[in-house]
Amino acid sequence: MPTDPEYLQANEMLVRLTPRASQKIGQLIEREKTGDYLRIRITGGGCNGLSYKMKFVDTGKANDLFVTSEGARILVDSKTALYLRGTTLDYSDQLVAGGFKFSNPNAKASCSCGESFNL
Repeated sequence: MPTDPEYLQANEMLVRLTPRASQKIGQLIEREKTGDYLRIRITGGGCNGLSYKMKFVDTGKANDLFVTSEGARILVDSKTALYLRGTTLDYSDQLVAGGFKFSNPNAKASCSCGESFNL
């Protein structure tokens, strides 16, 4: 758990992982060895205007929000937090339509792949 004062503590009301998502993230962190934190960002693009981006990082940035969910350590920038509030991240290992899926209550529409949405 970070102890840097620049990480602002948040909770699962911002973003929550399901046990399956947390387990998969743990496996990927172990395999990739690129960082112990999952950074979630929302950027412009995708078929609905906004898209989710995830990557593993060693450290956060000033004013990042820090969330622990199901044992996973998540960093979110303040701009992304505005769009992410209340989101659940799940994982499915199904061959068709599998992978990580965001369930965002703020999205007015999203694509079938679950990686793009609009407000």
